[in-house]
Amino acid sequence: MWDYSQKVQDLFLTPHNAGPLEDANAIGEVGSIACGDALKLYLKISGDGVIEKAGFETFGCASAIASSSVLTDMVKGLHVDEALKITNADIAKALDGLPREKMHCSVMGQEALEAAIRQWKGEPAMPKTQEEGKLVCKCFNVTDATIIRAIRENGLKTVEDVTAFTKAGGGCGDCRDEIAEILEAELRGQGAPAPEPAGPAEPAKSAACGTGGLTNLQRMQKVMEVMALIRPQLQADGGDIELVDIAGKTVSVRLTGHCQGCAASEVTLHQVVEQILRQQVEPDLAVEEVK
Repeated sequence: MWDYSQKVQDLFLTPHNAGPLEDANAIGEVGSIACGDALKLYLKISGDGVIEKAGFETFGCASAIASSSVLTDMVKGLHVDEALKITNADIAKALDGLPREKMHCSVMGQEALEAAIRQWKGEPAMPKTQEEGKLVCKCFNVTDATIIRAIRENGLKTVEDVTAFTKAGGGCGDCRDEIAEILEAELRGQGAPAPEPAGPAEPAKSAACGTGGLTNLQRMQKVMEVMALIRPQLQADGGDIELVDIAGKTVSVRLTGHCQGCAASEVTLHQVVEQILRQQVEPDLAVEEVK
């Protein structure tokens, strides 16, 4: 199992400031449901730049929810200039630490905060350097600028570190050689030894089993937990998804309402669900839609 701190567990079960703010005047959105994690951060900022209220909506694992929750607590009462000094390391520290493989959740919080404040200031959602970045990881839409920033701000030394903090390289793995090249250039520039050549991508770890396989009961429990997170977002849009059966590593689902035949990012919804379950439960699960 992931070694979650008690604070992460508490904020996952009873998150603070969950839900949108009707009077928000700054909103930052990062991630996507197709990639398994998404965060929408709402801020109410006074005329003189003090964050008076904060709320969030997030889709993702326990770390994503806890990171979003603790961030809303951290920013309330701060001037926007002070809030911009919050780093992903600060978010992780406030949670008494995060598993290395879940550090990207704290990065997502930092990015959402920056995006919201930039919107309030009337600036582009992303800094110009990131807008002009070259796409490296197509699975998770991560640019070289994002990777370089993560390396510099967090002292990353290996390709696995980059994946843990940005998710880049955590999908098909085709970009891992390019990530290694970026990392090597950065480390040489810092006077550090070059990293070892990147090997093939390791299978994603299960959130319930560490490096071992899941039992049928564990798999069923984890699938049900993830489905419970997916359903409210679909129901809010007039649709729903029903878990029909789990046979081995095949999950059968039924889509209803507006979800029938809908698509996201040019793939069918059940394929999006499959991507999420592969990330959150086991990397070789298959999802099939039944009528």
